[in-house]
Amino acid sequence: MSELNATAAALLGLLHDGPATGGQLVAGADERFGAFFSVTRSQVYRELPALSKEGLVRLGKQGPRSSQQYVITAAGKKAFKSWLTSEAGPDHLRSPLILRLVNAGTLTAKQRASLIESARGAYTRDLDEAKAATKAADGPYAKAVAEFGQAHAKAALKLLDTIPSN
Repeated sequence: MSELNATAAALLGLLHDGPATGGQLVAGADERFGAFFSVTRSQVYRELPALSKEGLVRLGKQGPRSSQQYVITAAGKKAFKSWLTSEAGPDHLRSPLILRLVNAGTLTAKQRASLIESARGAYTRDLDEAKAATKAADGPYAKAVAEFGQAHAKAALKLLDTIPSN
């Protein structure tokens, strides 16, 4: 068995909840991981055949419109647990906002102001969602992650506040 990448691990974690189609996995990732770990539809549909080939998932029931459920196998559960208990390694920040800010010098003042205001609105919504998630959190780990979401949104808003308006 090869070492799991983070996307594969995310999918195996979601499949612990039961069989799911690729579309359900995309929606489940968005719901469970939010902004901290995005999983695109193309990543899911690229990763599922690889997981199946490794014997970590198997095909489940055929769903409507030719959708295919996937089921985690015992080997998949073992690989996921091994991934969970291994050293995490460094986090890699991939922020479209930071990328835009680094390159904002190529924009006009009006375009930069629009970028900042748009980002401020998005992070304000993220903060509101994180606050609601903290209140609804079931257990200490979910609460800690939701509180991290609040801290992340607050940090982004603070960053935006430090940028001059000219």
